[in-house]
Amino acid sequence: MNKGLCIWLMGLSASGKTTLARLLAQELDRRGIQVEVLDGDQVRSNLSQDLGFTRSDRETNLRRIGLVTRLLVRHGAVVVVAAICPYKNIRQELRGEIGELVEVYLDCPLEVCIRRDPKGLYRRALAGEIGHFTGLDDPFEVPSRPEILIRTDQENPQDSLHRILAVLEARRILPAPSDLPLP
Repeated sequence: MNKGLCIWLMGLSASGKTTLARLLAQELDRRGIQVEVLDGDQVRSNLSQDLGFTRSDRETNLRRIGLVTRLLVRHGAVVVVAAICPYKNIRQELRGEIGELVEVYLDCPLEVCIRRDPKGLYRRALAGEIGHFTGLDDPFEVPSRPEILIRTDQENPQDSLHRILAVLEARRILPAPSDLPLP
């Protein structure tokens, strides 16, 4: 596979983006496909330390992720992005700039995300320690037509991975394992 592509995993905090991004990257790597993962938390701590969590700052952060993604896609990489991406306008903008972009919406009820809360962020936001928290006091605008919809509260990560791969293969976005050249 020589054509670059972005698979953007989006959803609320604790919806499973990072877990699925890692699994997807491992599978693509196993298939010999050059893949890069851009995790929203890692990008924020390295490229966007100067930003807060206002809508404007979030959009700037997403544009930075989009720039890096666009460059990698242009050079033939499959880029798996795991970032909340809460606003419709920025998703449209990124799609126009990146080109080959597949939206994967991880639909997980807020109460399940709060219960999972691996980083304690919801606890802190509900206690008033974090403002502008997506899903609580900042909106998450649900994608109207994502290419792939995953209900992470209803299936395990491996099943979600297989569903993502099945859709990408059926649409010929990714080659099926049987279509890959032998090593």
